[in-house]
Amino acid sequence: MDSFLYSPDGLLAALVGEVAGSFSPILLMFGFAIVATGPALILSRMIAPRRTSNPVKFLPMESGQVPSGEGRTHFMMQYYAYVLMFVVFDVMSIFLYAWGSTIINLPKAATLPIIGFLAIMFASFAYALYQSGRKNIW
Repeated sequence: MDSFLYSPDGLLAALVGEVAGSFSPILLMFGFAIVATGPALILSRMIAPRRTSNPVKFLPMESGQVPSGEGRTHFMMQYYAYVLMFVVFDVMSIFLYAWGSTIINLPKAATLPIIGFLAIMFASFAYALYQSGRKNIW
């Protein structure tokens, strides 16, 4: 038995078994989702009342009212750059907090990915600042 484990085929079988064992909860959850949603969809289709469609149902509505006016209007984007900066800062703060809270346990090589991440984030900040200066396009 031990000689099988140390052979290339035995090692491969052991690794595949470990991987399959680690993914088994995910596969079980996926199987349960399929089994649980299938009957629910079939039962709702069987129980639902069948009516002929009403032409009013397919009209465009705004909160139950017939729309009035132009469908497309000019939308002022004067705060676009600030919203973009907020989203970038929000994502950056989440990742920097997670990185900073585990920095003591991380190897020194873990600083290179965070430097790349910060470079991408600061490039997007620079783009947002560039967009804030282009108020003539709004």
